[in-house]
Amino acid sequence: MEGFGQFLPIIIMFAIFYFLLIRPQQKKAKQRNAMLAALKKGDKIVTIGGLHGTIQELTDDTVTLRIAHNVHVTFDRGAINSVTASNGNEPAPSKSEEEGK
Repeated sequence: MEGFGQFLPIIIMFAIFYFLLIRPQQKKAKQRNAMLAALKKGDKIVTIGGLHGTIQELTDDTVTLRIAHNVHVTFDRGAINSVTASNGNEPAPSKSEEEGK
């Protein structure tokens, strides 16, 4: 029983690291992979570098974005940071944006 008492602090530290660091990181990675898998043509996205564009073509590894009229850029699928609107649907404008017009 004394041998177990020596390992108890190490076990407790591992549990703390698991619940505070490892588990949240795995959850965030799972959400990102789901977002990347759900991409489709017409989605408006933002790349990690901050470039905004609309998806024109998709392959397993690359994404072609339209960033301006007749300007297409090809990126690695992993370079996508977030989806701002799906299938060309703009997010609803906020009240402050409506009042400013």
